Amino acid sequence: MERNHASHGNTTMNTTTNQTATAPNADTRIIDMHVHSSASDGTFSPSALLLEAKKAGLAAMALTDHDTMDGIQEAEAAAAKLGIELVPGVEISTEYHGREIHVLGYYVSPEYPRLKAMLEEFRDFRATRNERMVERLREEGFSITMEALVKKFPDSVLTRAHVARYLCETGQLPDIRTVFAEYLGENCRCYIQRPKISPVEAVTLILEAGGIAVLAHPVLCNLPEEERRQMIQEMKDAGMCGLEAVYSENTAEDEAHMRSLAKEYGLLLSGGSDFHGSNKPDIKLGVGKGNLHIPYAFLQGLKDRR
Repeated sequence: MERNHASHGNTTMNTTTNQTATAPNADTRIIDMHVHSSASDGTFSPSALLLEAKKAGLAAMALTDHDTMDGIQEAEAAAAKLGIELVPGVEISTEYHGREIHVLGYYVSPEYPRLKAMLEEFRDFRATRNERMVERLREEGFSITMEALVKKFPDSVLTRAHVARYLCETGQLPDIRTVFAEYLGENCRCYIQRPKISPVEAVTLILEAGGIAVLAHPVLCNLPEEERRQMIQEMKDAGMCGLEAVYSENTAEDEAHMRSLAKEYGLLLSGGSDFHGSNKPDIKLGVGKGNLHIPYAFLQGLKDRR
């Protein structure tokens, strides 16, 4: 997604909660509430992710794969062995005023019938979508087949990220950014629209499934400020409780603005790296681009609200 305003670079800033933690006995544990595994478009298996979380010194991690919870069971087993608190989650793709909006659901039950049915529908469509995108890329002159993708990325849930990596690693395009900007990004000529629900519908479904809803990376929604505020209000009215204010792609100005919006709308703060492994090589688990410090207090606030 494109930014909805000019960026001034990825300014490094140390973040804390709304109440600055200065007491000698303040909780200094760090977390990451936005992480992807190979169950969607990440490159680490769920269990390998937990090992990375242990190495990074995380006290807690949320697994939030795109439109699937298939990795949760494996992640829970690994988390229990490693002594890391795992937050079962999902990142649901939605659409608002023609823009793709992502909604994070934490503590949702993967067996809740309506949620399970929707995620299965998304999964079934994904296979057909990949085939159609590959066909469009072939029409553009690229050398790519589904067979070649499966061979290069065995045991993976194939996504646009895998297609982009294939085109780059086979020397057909210079980098992933170019692939998405010119071919696979939203509204580009090889992009295939997928079924989506509204942000309000996602919030409602997350709550029905026993979870709590947070708006993912609000800065990347690519909406005018007035429309973004309108959407936030609608989602809050539906039961959304938080904003992902601390995020790898945010500048210091972005983060300050998101914190201000959260305070204005009475929403809790959340934060995450959006780690995808080698599919986003500049983003590291827990620290993003070196600009993240996500305190455990964020998770505690969400747990208290729940």
